[in-house]
Amino acid sequence: MSSRPAVAREAATVVLARDAAGGIEVLLLERHRASPMAPGAFAFPGGRVEAGDGGPEWEPFCRGLTVTAAAAVLADVQPAARAIGFWVAALREAFEEAAILLAYDRDGQPADGERLRNARSRATEPGAFRRLLAAEALVLATDRMAYWAHWITPEERPVRYDTRFFVAMAPPDATAEPDGVEIVGARWLTPGEALAHHQAGAMLLPGVTREILTSVMKHGSASALLAAAASRQIRPIRPRIVLADGQERILLPDDPGWY
Repeated sequence: MSSRPAVAREAATVVLARDAAGGIEVLLLERHRASPMAPGAFAFPGGRVEAGDGGPEWEPFCRGLTVTAAAAVLADVQPAARAIGFWVAALREAFEEAAILLAYDRDGQPADGERLRNARSRATEPGAFRRLLAAEALVLATDRMAYWAHWITPEERPVRYDTRFFVAMAPPDATAEPDGVEIVGARWLTPGEALAHHQAGAMLLPGVTREILTSVMKHGSASALLAAAASRQIRPIRPRIVLADGQERILLPDDPGWY
């Protein structure tokens, strides 16, 4: 008798996009080769949604996003007040992994992420991220991000995530500084460049990362990307893994043989 699939942990990921001469560039982070998930691969900033990421107490720290509005977008998240935590988690992870903080200061100007980089190691402690924002009088730039996709790791995998993908406008001069623990490298690339590097064997991209890159590459600017999010019909996508001639094959819900 087959065992039950592992429970998919809730996660949030953000595609940080900025305008460049060749079109939009996105930030891809190189995961440590000892990582339990996609070791050595390049992916977007992201990670687990922690218990302290959601709740009404976060509303004052989210520009242009209320608990009610977040719950309306992620209607399947219960209790409803937890939904805002996916936006929070995505931006918290970008700060922890790449030292990029999308936030506004008390004057409504982009936060000085460079100055706060040394504080990111403390942001991993329960409640520390919100305390940092409060101490610095910062508000997260959730008005510059939008819900983009929902992917669930195949049931055949031993470690699984139920991941919400967001797109966000990054500051044009944003530089990424890997934490050196989970993340060991960072590159700003156009989606086309990243996919070409993968095709050439120069960069390992997980299947879901390739799918997200393909979905964003047709948009010519970061603002156009965010505008396009409003009209997207988002449904959860759970690929399946099948064996063909001893090799793994990934099937998407619309592929023949998926059920």
